[in-house]
Amino acid sequence: MFDLLIEYWPKLLQGALLTLKLTFSAVIIAATLSLPLAILRSNQHSIWQWPIRLFVSFFRGTPLLAQLFLIYYGSGQFRLELTEVGLWWLFRDPFYCALLTFSLNSCAYQIEILRGALQAVNKGEIEAAIAIGMNKLQQYQKVILPHCYRIAFPALGNEIILLLKGSAIASVITLMDLMGHTRRVFSQTFDISVYLWAALMYLLITSLFVWLWRKIEQHLNRHTQRPSDHHNLQAAEQSTTNKYPLESANVR
Repeated sequence: MFDLLIEYWPKLLQGALLTLKLTFSAVIIAATLSLPLAILRSNQHSIWQWPIRLFVSFFRGTPLLAQLFLIYYGSGQFRLELTEVGLWWLFRDPFYCALLTFSLNSCAYQIEILRGALQAVNKGEIEAAIAIGMNKLQQYQKVILPHCYRIAFPALGNEIILLLKGSAIASVITLMDLMGHTRRVFSQTFDISVYLWAALMYLLITSLFVWLWRKIEQHLNRHTQRPSDHHNLQAAEQSTTNKYPLESANVR
C-alpha cells in the first residue's frame, strides 16, 4: 500500500496541481462574471433578468457531467463554424473545455449566492448612504458590496469546495488531473488503494482550504466580533477594583 504511494506520488502530485489550477482558475473567472450579473439579476426592472435567470436555471438544474459532455463533445459538431471564427483552438483542448464548463457552472451558483446577499444588505444603511449624498457607484463601493461579500462569504466557500470535488469528472475527457492520474495508476497496477490515497489528497486539500477560508472570514469580520460575556465581566470587575479599591476589598 505504501509502496504504491512512494512509487506513484509524483504523478498524483502533478495531477493535484492541475486540479487546483483548474478549480481556482474557474472560480476566478466565475467571480469576475457573477458580480455584474448578480446586480442585473437583482434588479426587477432589468431587461437582462430573464436571460440571466434562464442561464442560472440551466447550469444549476443540469448535471455538471452533462454540461461537460455538451461543451467538449458537442462542440465537435460545429468544428467548421468554430474554426472560421477562430475558436476551435479552445474547444479542441480538454483543459479549456473543462475550464469553460466549470466557470459557467460556478458562475451560475455564485450569481444566486450574491443575489441573496445583495437583498440581505440592510436597507437602512443604503438609505443613510443616499442621505449623505453618495451616488450609486459610491453606494456599491462603500456600503453594498462590502456587506454583500461579508454575508456571502461562507456560501462562496462552500461553492468552491463543491467545485473542487466536482472537478474530478474532468478525467472523463482525458484530462490528467488528480483523478485522471489515479485512474491510470489503477489501470496499471489494479491496486484499489490508489483511490484511497487520492481521496486522502482531496481531503487534505479541502481541509487546508477550509482552514484558510475561515481565517480570511475571521479577518474580514474582526470589527464585528464582540468579546465573550466572561471577558466583559472580568474587565468590569477589574475596572471597579482599580477605581474603588477600598470598597471592593470590603465587599470581598
